[in-house]
Amino acid sequence: MSEQTDTPKEEIYYDQRSVALRTAQSIYFVKEHDKATMLELLLNDYKEKQIVIVVKSKKKADALSELLKSNEFNARAVHGNHRETQQQEAATSFNAGTLHIIITTDMILKTLGLENIKLVISYDLPDTPQEYYNRLATMKELGVGMALVSPEDEYNLDEIEYNMKKEIDEKKVEGFVATDAPMHTNKAKKDRTKKPRHRKNKVKNDTSI
Repeated sequence: MSEQTDTPKEEIYYDQRSVALRTAQSIYFVKEHDKATMLELLLNDYKEKQIVIVVKSKKKADALSELLKSNEFNARAVHGNHRETQQQEAATSFNAGTLHIIITTDMILKTLGLENIKLVISYDLPDTPQEYYNRLATMKELGVGMALVSPEDEYNLDEIEYNMKKEIDEKKVEGFVATDAPMHTNKAKKDRTKKPRHRKNKVKNDTSI
């Protein structure tokens, strides 16, 4: 009688980095001034989903909230200028499904206790890979992570991908047309970008969740 041996089971880790690696992700390369236009096109494919959009500033959260609401998206900005009761009221509405889109910052996102998130959009990439992992971990592997990556963001993307030891799939948004930057934003900036690694033939069209 042959001796039976048990096959060792692969251990599953639940730290933020491991969760990030198991979460479906995609990136969209876009100039900073075109991000809002691309965001609207992306959101058209995910109406009625529970979505979190993460930005770096309160001002940008407010501006995006007004833009989305003017185009009949069920969206609300939640940030440090709002009282704790206002933040929790928004979180309660989101968790109940009566509010579909919350636009917030990393600091506030950690405190909201949001549930059933189906899509996290990194409108701005964070400065550290750990913050990126934290964003994806809020979905508990139930949703999809997307990031809008401007030339100014590519340094942070390099850091995230290097830390993950994984290249994130690049996709394009159907119907999006890039525009020239407004003249008043054409200021001299430090070029932190490297040779673009996204000029590869691996671009995929976006698909719904």
